[in-house]
Amino acid sequence: MANILQRKIPYDPTQQRPLPGIQPARMDQWLHQDDAFADQMRRREELLTTHGAEVLALDPGALPAAQELLDLVLQQVYPDQSGAGQVIRPDTGVVAIDRDRPLETLGRLVQEDFCILQKHSDAHVLTGAVLCFPASWRLSEKFMRPLIAIHDPVASYDADIAKRVQRLFDGIKPGRPLWRFNALWYRDAELYQPRGLGDPRSAVDQGRAPFLRSERQTLLRLPETGAVVFTIHTYVLCARHLPKMENPA
Repeated sequence: MANILQRKIPYDPTQQRPLPGIQPARMDQWLHQDDAFADQMRRREELLTTHGAEVLALDPGALPAAQELLDLVLQQVYPDQSGAGQVIRPDTGVVAIDRDRPLETLGRLVQEDFCILQKHSDAHVLTGAVLCFPASWRLSEKFMRPLIAIHDPVASYDADIAKRVQRLFDGIKPGRPLWRFNALWYRDAELYQPRGLGDPRSAVDQGRAPFLRSERQTLLRLPETGAVVFTIHTYVLCARHLPKMENPA
């Protein structure tokens, strides 16, 4: 399979911030479309067709939130087509709008992956997701788990960070997205990189890795259901196209 790469990225992935590294954004910056749109959408279609059980999960109680999210994305990205029964993407792909399968529909509309988190007791729990491009984790191992458990493999995600992130989630407002990014080195450019908790990814440094994978991640509260939506837009770039890094993440 040919590598799917972006030629540019709308931020500098070398400028890492300490966790959680959150910055404010505007609604017109919530979702992105880039030069790899057509190729990424073809890969998403393949994965949704052949790996649906691995890249989709939805708790029945999260269906209203998923439907609200679908409506919001349609209004934001396809305003002229949001009332139709289907959407024509910029790459001419035709997507039927299925409100009974909102996450699968979302996975065919835009480049972002979506995770739905809902407050259960005193913690936000992952109650739904379309995750076509996992960066070394498996949706099945995170589904219906709270934030602190989702971040178990992240060494820097300690109890103090967990409390700060939970306060952050509690304070997220509708119409006021927040964003952050990460940067990871990979030996190959494949977008679908599932990996179980018992098989952690070995560290790769800049000198031995030809590709940098960066996720632009956003957080937004849905106004009707109150669910928090976590989006992931994945960029993969050749290392030689990036400025030199002194301390790659």
